[in-house]
Amino acid sequence: MVGSVLMQRMREEEDFSGLEPVFFSTSNAGGAAPKEAAGAPLKNASDLKELAKCDVLVSCQGGEYTTEVYGPLRKSGWQGYWIDAASTLRMERDAVIILDPVNGDVIERGMASGVRSFIGGNCTVSLMLMACAGLFKEDLIEWMSSMTYQAASGAGAAKMHELVKQMDYLVDPVRKNPSENALEVDRMVVEAQRSSSMPTKEFGAPLAGSLLAWIDKEMPGGQSKEEWKGMAETNKIMGLNPPVPVDGICVRVGSMRCHSQGLTIKLKKDIPLDEIEQIIAGNNDWVRIVPNNKDATVCDLTPTAVSGKLHVPIGRLHKLKMGPDYLGAFTVGDQLLWGAAEPLRRMLNIVRNRVGEKEPQLVATRS
Repeated sequence: MVGSVLMQRMREEEDFSGLEPVFFSTSNAGGAAPKEAAGAPLKNASDLKELAKCDVLVSCQGGEYTTEVYGPLRKSGWQGYWIDAASTLRMERDAVIILDPVNGDVIERGMASGVRSFIGGNCTVSLMLMACAGLFKEDLIEWMSSMTYQAASGAGAAKMHELVKQMDYLVDPVRKNPSENALEVDRMVVEAQRSSSMPTKEFGAPLAGSLLAWIDKEMPGGQSKEEWKGMAETNKIMGLNPPVPVDGICVRVGSMRCHSQGLTIKLKKDIPLDEIEQIIAGNNDWVRIVPNNKDATVCDLTPTAVSGKLHVPIGRLHKLKMGPDYLGAFTVGDQLLWGAAEPLRRMLNIVRNRVGEKEPQLVATRS
């Protein structure tokens, strides 16, 4: 999924111009490569000697591939730039999590100090920061709770296919036995959800017409790994010291694409709402303030509205009843763009600009 979106975005932005792209595969070496390879076949993604010939490696292959290749490649003496969508290296001391509209200064300091590993961040964390980084930069946040509503595509293409199959499975009995009785329709849907024939191999449970309040592995203290990333990655991306507490519950919902988040923000002081909106809107070119009314919210603050788009809307901004220093908000964004592919292609261009006249080669690993 991420690799396909990355290729699409690089073609749209003409990022291949002036590069000498080389494409590798873990399963189809010798097969046909994308047209940008100028007729050269796919190379073996496990061939360290071939990988080491490139100045820049861009990987969307996943954590297992990074674990297999990255260490041996570095030990072989390769000093190139590694740009990776996988989470494997995110928290390593010699790696920077990349989200340049938010932490361009952190990226620049990393490059100046000799860092050569630049890793895409967790999708929900990246999208939250695209919306809220201005408040972090102004040192206005005491703590934050993020309750996420994460789409099936965040777990991969196989999960998306299963969600569609589940939807069809739920609709089928209603299609065969149409009824105007809402309770009868509900009975048929629940019966289908609870059926042992419901396809649940990927999710382990029905997601269509339901939700799953757990994402990723178990962590100490009752968190899931996805929830743990909220604080760990937010503070590393922003370079915050002392760290700001960030926590919440991460939930998988039956949306195909785009992650949403309900935010509770404890501010360090009471700030007028119009000033808060100015700080948020001024942080980057992609954040959008959605007026806190019903019409604007249902029109602009949904996965349907933002799917395939780069802007990150944030709305429902209002002071909460707990006190004037408590802020409520809701944001949504396409996790396959700012939460995955977009930071990679932008980091490649940052490296390219820094290298200057020496044009780097690009490697995209493909399964």
